[in-house]
Amino acid sequence: MIKSCTQAEALIALRSLSSVRNGVAQEGRIPMKVLICDHPDCMMPDHTLEIETLKAGLGPDTDIEVYEYDEGRRDEFYARLADADALLTAFVTMDAEAMKHAPRLKVISLNSTGFDQVDLNAATMRGIGVCPVGEYCTWDVSESAIAYMSALNKHFKLYQKEIDERHAWNYAAAPQWPRLEDQVLGIVGFGKIGKCTAEKARGLVKKIIACDPHVPHGDFVARGVDRVEKDELLAQSDIIVNHMCLTDDNERYFDAAAFSQMVRRPIFINLGRGLCVDESALVEALEDGRVRAFGADVLYNETPDLASNELVGRDNVIITPHSAFYSTTAIEDLERLSCENIVHFLKGEKEKVFKLVNQV
Repeated sequence: MIKSCTQAEALIALRSLSSVRNGVAQEGRIPMKVLICDHPDCMMPDHTLEIETLKAGLGPDTDIEVYEYDEGRRDEFYARLADADALLTAFVTMDAEAMKHAPRLKVISLNSTGFDQVDLNAATMRGIGVCPVGEYCTWDVSESAIAYMSALNKHFKLYQKEIDERHAWNYAAAPQWPRLEDQVLGIVGFGKIGKCTAEKARGLVKKIIACDPHVPHGDFVARGVDRVEKDELLAQSDIIVNHMCLTDDNERYFDAAAFSQMVRRPIFINLGRGLCVDESALVEALEDGRVRAFGADVLYNETPDLASNELVGRDNVIITPHSAFYSTTAIEDLERLSCENIVHFLKGEKEKVFKLVNQV
């Protein structure tokens, strides 16, 4: 601990001695530093818009460092965090220990909607604002829900494999399932994305039901959706889509008991959080037919070992690499909003921050 604190103090002292950053010198002013950091496979392919947005808001001399995170070199991350005023990340864990190494840190901006990777209590105690991006991909994720429903119900993966690998032209290679218009869609989590999926699915399915204890009843009525409890949804649905955010109460929400209640052998789609699903129980449900097909944009581990994952390689399973949000418009909104959150917070304009989840 003494070594880490000394390192942080040295870095800050170095900044005080020289106020030259990026070729710009300003007497008596220490430029802000923003650290953009994430796991390599979670980093944006290009940081131009992020850098432009930050410099336009905080000044051209703003020090912006882009660093690929390595869990095995956590101390190296601490060193780069030591003189940062702001951190932009999505999946790097910011626990109390990390914050001890960041004496200048004022805000953690997340280019993700979830914030379970941040210790909110520790951040609040240190006066560090936590700002998830809030809203940028509602349309995209709900669009993906419809795509999954259609692709799984029409056996696209199986047919593609038959054609590509076996060169077989056989419509009867797949089991015969009802049309979407003859099936009941159950949505778990009726927030912005759940509502958007319901609106898109209207006219595609026979009936839409949903459960969410945190949403006013009028939101269901306004969209022609029947509000039900969890047990009813599991028992009545032919297709189940998870749109829940992760909370302390819904980890492994879909466990062996939940799969045993899926008496209509539904298609199950997880577009919420991977931790909501007990993957071992899901594999058993797929193998004994209680779940007839599975689609997911997230798995239990954010960086999964695909070579050993039992869900991989199945004809009735489609998995995408947390890409349901991915579109030109969504990426632009994500980068701009997450950086604007940093700008507004550091300038004391908290009322302009898109979403601030703690009181600081």
